[in-house]
Amino acid sequence: MPKIKYKKTLNLILIFSIFSLITAYFIQYVLSHQPCNLCLFERIPYVFVIIVTSLCLYLKKFEKNFLIILSLIFFVAALLSFYHFGIEQGFFKESLVCNLGSQEKVFTTEELLRELREKPISCRNVTFRILGFSLATINTLVSLILSIITLNTYLNYEKKK
Repeated sequence: MPKIKYKKTLNLILIFSIFSLITAYFIQYVLSHQPCNLCLFERIPYVFVIIVTSLCLYLKKFEKNFLIILSLIFFVAALLSFYHFGIEQGFFKESLVCNLGSQEKVFTTEELLRELREKPISCRNVTFRILGFSLATINTLVSLILSIITLNTYLNYEKKK
């Protein structure tokens, strides 16, 4: 793959990943939409992508290996986001990851207020939408597209060199 196009693709992936994390933190801390546990887990692949892409841009010897790693990271991110989307739509039950705990305990008024403040957000509840789509839905599509782009870049790496 020509160096310019290859570097441009990696730079765009790096910029997009940084933008995605900044957006997630903006929604959480500035717009005050509390994320569920799966939302927090869905940020982890973007951290790995930033690290791997940065390494890829500096360690030229292993470029092709980094591309397949990026494709796998995005594929795992797509699976995780799809699982979250499935919970939102009722296709899957909430798992231990959602950490909702049992609600069988009887509370006093003070305990109930404290519990409501500390209770994790349900993975089923969508607290923020963009154009009617949940962030899990958008992340599923974007991660799948980026996985395909990085896989395609990997497969065409030798052809264009």
